[in-house]
Amino acid sequence: MLKGVDPILGPDLLAALRAMGHGDELVIADANFPAASIARRVCRGDGVDAVRMLEAVASLMPLDDFGPVAAWRMAAVSPQDEPPAIVAAFAAALGRAGYGGPIEPIERQAFYERARGAFVVVATGEARLYGNIILRKGVIRPDGEAGRAD
Repeated sequence: MLKGVDPILGPDLLAALRAMGHGDELVIADANFPAASIARRVCRGDGVDAVRMLEAVASLMPLDDFGPVAAWRMAAVSPQDEPPAIVAAFAAALGRAGYGGPIEPIERQAFYERARGAFVVVATGEARLYGNIILRKGVIRPDGEAGRAD
């Protein structure tokens, strides 16, 4: 246990977060996501839902503010399911972490392809459909400020 570090962030995920550089991407994936077959590196978050994991990750990882978007989600296959219900919870969690930008949708197969290049995939126990989000890491400036200015 560490002071000020969410206990759901295990040692492997903390090491991955620390090793990531500016522009590297992290995927928080639901329980249906093919993490083991897609990811270069998988960290397990079994029993934790994707929104809770997003809150924990965003408490430590600055999001990229060099462009207008630092978060992407998997788009629903059926237009009537767009946007998936979990998106509002993702947006609220990111807002609490200081991110005011959009969460852009990515078509399902394109999302899988992008996830193949991610630094790490965090496989959660999320049961809600489309509970997948990609985050791009930002920087911590010399003055200690991190994240977006908007």
